[in-house]
Amino acid sequence: MSEISRKPKLPSPTPVDREVKLHEDTILISITDKKGVIEYCNEDFVTSSGYEEFELVGAGHNIIRHPDMPRIIFKMMWERLQEGKNMIAVVKNMAKSGKYYWVVTDFTVKKDAKDEVLSYKGIRRLAPKKAIEEVIPLYKKLKDIEDVKGMEASLKFLNGFLDTKELDYDHYIESLVSGSMDLSKEKNGKPLEKKVGAFFNWFFFAEKRPF
Repeated sequence: MSEISRKPKLPSPTPVDREVKLHEDTILISITDKKGVIEYCNEDFVTSSGYEEFELVGAGHNIIRHPDMPRIIFKMMWERLQEGKNMIAVVKNMAKSGKYYWVVTDFTVKKDAKDEVLSYKGIRRLAPKKAIEEVIPLYKKLKDIEDVKGMEASLKFLNGFLDTKELDYDHYIESLVSGSMDLSKEKNGKPLEKKVGAFFNWFFFAEKRPF
């Protein structure tokens, strides 16, 4: 399959401090090629973004990136995906109107028979309010550090922040989304990495969630 050529970047909207209201059952799905160019997006993704489908297909996925987001989060995400690994994150997106919406995003990587990356599939659901409230001050600090000292300094601060909580990034995000901060040790003899996978399978694919 030939790759979709990237469209010229559309003018970035001016951020507006108003939220795009997402229903808790809304599932936003997009598929990009290995360069991050959008090949497919479902109706919920199109509606929440405020763009027309034809504007999204062929555009870079950063078309919905909000300027409040620290770049280090996307750098970490992109590096993981290129290694064929997943990274779940709480992300603030920006619609065409300039309004914002917070989501928890999950990825799967599609590979060919030679283990080469073909595409990335992103699934997003509404982020819990408590998780948003927790990451806003952290993301602001990371963004402020990046603006003055660059992404390397931002990453060092993030690693120090996680060290104080005795969590890695994945378990920190799970602790925010699940509402529990007691994830620094094994529970019931199950390794943490298994707990993370089980929890997010429920978060993204269960019909009902308790928030």
